[in-house]
Amino acid sequence: MHIDGCSPDSAALHPGYGCHDGGGCHNRAMPALTLRTVCATRYVTPLREGGSLPAIVEADDQGLYVLKFRGAGQGPKALIAELVCGELARSAGLAVPEIVLVQLDPELARTEPDPEIQDLIRASAGLNLALDYLPGSVTFDPLADRPPADIASAIVWHDAFVTNVDRTPRNSNLLMWHRRLWLIDHGAALYFHHAWGQHLERAASPFALVRDHVLLPFASELAQADARMRAAITPGLIADIVALIPDDWLGEPDTFPDRAAHRQAYVDVLARRLAASTVFVEEALRARAQLA
Repeated sequence: MHIDGCSPDSAALHPGYGCHDGGGCHNRAMPALTLRTVCATRYVTPLREGGSLPAIVEADDQGLYVLKFRGAGQGPKALIAELVCGELARSAGLAVPEIVLVQLDPELARTEPDPEIQDLIRASAGLNLALDYLPGSVTFDPLADRPPADIASAIVWHDAFVTNVDRTPRNSNLLMWHRRLWLIDHGAALYFHHAWGQHLERAASPFALVRDHVLLPFASELAQADARMRAAITPGLIADIVALIPDDWLGEPDTFPDRAAHRQAYVDVLARRLAASTVFVEEALRARAQLA
């Protein structure tokens, strides 16, 4: 089904964007710390390899995106993790497809034959999140592809920082596209936000699951990556990225008095974790030593 007239027209509001021709513009320079908002106009196809049933959709800027539904799985928390972790990685120089906010009209469900997809679309009406679709990309294969040590080390550092449990040989969530390694699917990261309470005390904990990271065998420059990533990711940057989280995705009245306190909790945990990066870097170094 195609939805017409789903305003605002994002391409018109954001001149210079909407370049989806596969020519490498997906890593174009973005205005600092902003996210575009587009409107989904056509549901193209589900991506059933994802547990939360993401989908390729077309938007009103004529671009194709991989849409993550707020009505799926872990709900808005997965979208928050996708946004925060993706933009942190991008700010540190890693390749991440453009992240956009997507307005989803429940009318898109009307002509979808699959009842599961119909329910998912209706449950996700409103603001969702998507990543720019990378046509022709292939899944990273650790047996066939050997990433540079500096890139591998930076990605391992990033995933230990954001406690991303989902970058393993079984499911790397990495794509090769235009001879570059691209990071996708951070919805399982920031697992502290699934159980708030003593989150500041736990912020400085090591990340033992780094031992399963698909890039750990290639990450021979972890100490250098720590210096580079700490220089790129600052407490101020963390606060600016967390400020991008839509208000509609926040709000846990049993835990926080208001959305501002909820938002600040993300900033506090990540800032404290950044200050204690030595802890998770040393854990990664121990895990690498055990690979020998």
